[in-house]
Amino acid sequence: MSHFNIDRRGLLHGALVTASAGALGLGQTLPAWARGMNMHGSTTPARKGSDMLSGEHLTMTVADAMLSTGGRHGPAVTINGTIPGPLLRLKEGQKLVVDLINASSGETSIHWHGLLVPFLMDGVPGITMTAVQPGARFRYEFPIRQAGTYWWHAHTMQEPLGHYGPIVIDPAEPEEHSYDRDYVVMLSDWSPMHPHEIMRRLKVAEAPFNYQKTSATDDYPLSGKDRRMWARMRMMPTDIADVSAPLYTYLINGHGPQDGLEFAFNPGERIRLRFINGSAMTFFNVRIPGLPMTVIAADGQNVRPIETDEFQIGNAETYDVIVEPKGADAFAIVAEAMDRSGMGIAMLAKTSGARAAIPALRDPPLLTMADMGMNHGGAGHDGAMDHAAMDKGAMDKGAMDHSQMNHGAMSSDMAMADMDMAEMDMSGMSMRDTSLLPPGVKAGPGVDMVSMNPVDRMGDPGIGLKNAGHRVLNYKQLVSAQMNTDMRRPTRLKEIHLTGNMDRYMWSFDGRKFSAVTDDPIRFAFNERVRVKLVNDTMMAHPIHLHGHFFELVNDAPQGHQPRKHTVIVQPGGSAQFDLTANEPGDWAFHCHLMYHMHMGMFQIVTVRPFPEGDA
Repeated sequence: MSHFNIDRRGLLHGALVTASAGALGLGQTLPAWARGMNMHGSTTPARKGSDMLSGEHLTMTVADAMLSTGGRHGPAVTINGTIPGPLLRLKEGQKLVVDLINASSGETSIHWHGLLVPFLMDGVPGITMTAVQPGARFRYEFPIRQAGTYWWHAHTMQEPLGHYGPIVIDPAEPEEHSYDRDYVVMLSDWSPMHPHEIMRRLKVAEAPFNYQKTSATDDYPLSGKDRRMWARMRMMPTDIADVSAPLYTYLINGHGPQDGLEFAFNPGERIRLRFINGSAMTFFNVRIPGLPMTVIAADGQNVRPIETDEFQIGNAETYDVIVEPKGADAFAIVAEAMDRSGMGIAMLAKTSGARAAIPALRDPPLLTMADMGMNHGGAGHDGAMDHAAMDKGAMDKGAMDHSQMNHGAMSSDMAMADMDMAEMDMSGMSMRDTSLLPPGVKAGPGVDMVSMNPVDRMGDPGIGLKNAGHRVLNYKQLVSAQMNTDMRRPTRLKEIHLTGNMDRYMWSFDGRKFSAVTDDPIRFAFNERVRVKLVNDTMMAHPIHLHGHFFELVNDAPQGHQPRKHTVIVQPGGSAQFDLTANEPGDWAFHCHLMYHMHMGMFQIVTVRPFPEGDA
């Protein structure tokens, strides 16, 4: 296998005057090689798979390249010549220095995803640094304060081209779990079409890369009445992924489905598989047919072991599992795209060349009433925090009734979610009723849908997996293996709406696209304990990532053992909550980790530093 007192605007004045696109890595012009010409006359092929780097001083060089897989060829970006870039094998407690050398034709950076670093080392151009220009270099330097499975990636448009790689940090204390082999399984998506062109087409055409649209001649199990209802709402029940196969090839450790990637095993061995979703736009459903998986870590943090047969992994999430292959010469590792348009494939093989049957793609999933935010069976898991039952102004500014925070478990798999839409009179319902939005959400052309009853959906296994016929992981099954360090109750609730207009391809928080010049950051006081409620007013799942921190999911886990994560999937039309201790000072990126959603506005800055009460 193979405490900072920095004026961000003053520090980055030159970088920020070009507005939000430039700040997020979009200000660069499209390189000549990406428009169809060779890069400086070179066609350097990318090597597939990661080399390993260890130690306290590392060098990572970015370069233009070409990737070939399955008969497809196109532009790529490598780090030290490979896709993914090198595996950084580090030790908890060590210090790390990384010299990033930009030998490519585009702007670059490295964000250390999930690592607790000083904010000026976080690697986000326009927020914590200026982008590293072609021919320049930048030195990152910080201590390694944790253990587990993480990853690194560019925070520019080089990320979809291959600028990403895994991180494994060995704990200072003995490992909690024993295993005989240790493999990274890094999932990603790649297209021969340059990401700038993909984003341009997403902006100017309606769902140009959704190749599973409903039509008069398809065989989806929809009645005529169903189809007319969806048409009246100008929505598609198959609008699962913005970009999918065949535009994308799905990679595992840089290898396409036809490349024959193998992971060796001997019968009876315990094997640790570290799954990392490093894709730009793809949720994956991961399973190994015939072989149960025991999940032992999520986002690098140990959880109480839970055996499952499948799990959905959103962009930027990681899951570590233990498997014990026996009784067959090979087992297929299947990473099926959530819309089921394609899959990544690798083999656990007892001997080289051994192969297991590859399952056929399952039928594409269809969105339900729940995905439209139309769960009408009650307040759900959110309980007293539902819009109609709370004074949001008071909650956001001051004290909270803590008696309401011990939420009872309630499945979001309500009958309404499965109701045949044809049986429901939609005439009195409007999914564009902006009067349902709280005052802090800006209604306008960037908001084309409002969730009518956004109940907590953290018990959902993910789109299309509710009736899988076998065990599927969900967030409510996750329990932290260690006691959380901050047992204080939150003192306030911060509600943030995920908003968008899918037709215009506009994405935002609270109806506002990010602007680096006019941004109004989300403010948390240093060491404040706050509950954040994310409400998804769109019909797409969003993986939301907060830089520089871990937060604890509000998921009915035993007191003190809520799982800690850095990224959380918010299901369509639903909500998710987490508790945050804002103990890392600085300015931190907060965004959807779907690449093109982030670059089209679903991005904000979280500022953690002392500020007067009432300014939040």
